[in-house]
Amino acid sequence: MKYILNPNVALRSWRLVPYAYYIKHQRDAIGLSREQFELLSRCDGMREVEESELLRALVASGLARPCEGKERLTDWQKPRVCDNRYFPSMSWMITGKCNYNCLHCFNAADNAPLMSEFTLGEAEKLIEEAERCGINAVTVTGGEPMLHKNFFAIVEGLYAHGMYVRELNTNGFFIDDDALARLKAIDGDIRIKISFDGIGHHDWLRNRKGAEENALRAIRLCGKYGFFTQVQTNVHRKNLDTLLQTAEKMDGMGVEHMRIIRTTEAPRWLQNADGATLGIGEYYDTMFDFLRAYIQKPRKMSIDIWQVAQVYPQSKSYRARPVECAKGEYRDSLPVCRGNRGMVSVDADGNVVPCHQLSGYYANHGLYIGNVKKEGLQSLLQTGKYIDEVCATLGQLKASNEKCASCKYFRYCAGGCRAISLAFTHDKFGVDPSKCEFFKNGYYEKLVGTMGDWRNLAPISFD
Repeated sequence: MKYILNPNVALRSWRLVPYAYYIKHQRDAIGLSREQFELLSRCDGMREVEESELLRALVASGLARPCEGKERLTDWQKPRVCDNRYFPSMSWMITGKCNYNCLHCFNAADNAPLMSEFTLGEAEKLIEEAERCGINAVTVTGGEPMLHKNFFAIVEGLYAHGMYVRELNTNGFFIDDDALARLKAIDGDIRIKISFDGIGHHDWLRNRKGAEENALRAIRLCGKYGFFTQVQTNVHRKNLDTLLQTAEKMDGMGVEHMRIIRTTEAPRWLQNADGATLGIGEYYDTMFDFLRAYIQKPRKMSIDIWQVAQVYPQSKSYRARPVECAKGEYRDSLPVCRGNRGMVSVDADGNVVPCHQLSGYYANHGLYIGNVKKEGLQSLLQTGKYIDEVCATLGQLKASNEKCASCKYFRYCAGGCRAISLAFTHDKFGVDPSKCEFFKNGYYEKLVGTMGDWRNLAPISFD
């Protein structure tokens, strides 16, 4: 009998991850045994496949099905051997240009409102190479990505090469009925994340009159077209007074998810903050005040409070976000940042950085670890400075940082965020003071107490 992979399944092989598959619209690949991979490779709709217990198990798991020999695999589904390290996703700044001039932008090393961008030809080349590298999911960002004159051509190009847009990051200015209808025709499952920095305060941070009205209009339109809509709110001293009101309004507008992030020490924010930066302890205290108020009433919208907690009101559950490793999960071989180990970050100049929050820092300090326009993406994902940077392990961090190595909380915080470490210590293996503050000053226990009988998804105990 002949068998074929189910339409949402694609086989992939990378260096160190030789046997795996993707499920369409799921970011991460799932590992297979060699025997499973080889058997699924024969399920192409053309070859006879001998019945076996293993085959029946793979069919039962939804990876393959019997067929009459008239169907064929799509190009995306066909087994692909990628001669590079495994990276399932890419965060791509297609342009650094923006119609706003935000006071906190981490993309800008100075106060310049304009930066470079990918030409259509450069974008097409990167898309083709990303496909060869086995990248599956792409976050499209900027600058303001929808300002790029070839925005839709780039998005369509990603889908034509079997990838999908996991998230579109936008200020909302260019979102209208026509734009959303075009996106809907490409993929109605794109997650759209709109920046919204608080009722009565958005215009100040975005440095543009009318930005708040535009963002609210965009959020309403995204809901009208059925897109999964998220907002990101940068919190600082000037917008704390309306943070709860903002969250309630977002929840009432049907926003599915809200991310609250402390406005951090990016180069541009340091120039423009005017005393608005929250100290780390101050940030935690004010976020606990907000959280206690938010969970008092029934909510639908989930909340991700950076470095505090992910909160899911509909299931009455939460996860302490400084907890990177629950009890028993720690290994020295884990990467120092699981985020950058799974996502390639490419800025508008083509430079690769561990994450976009570091783009301004790297530019200001003359740090260079590779450029996709000059060296090619695949070569950068094989060996060199970029791989050394993002594949650094917790064992290496401990060997370079005695304070972290001797700390009883290290096995839970896993060293913290490297971007924060660089901002405060100028050392990629330095201490993340936000994690120290959280664990050493009892904020984990305060979080557990605040959440009461809500289910803790990653409980830990200090012994």
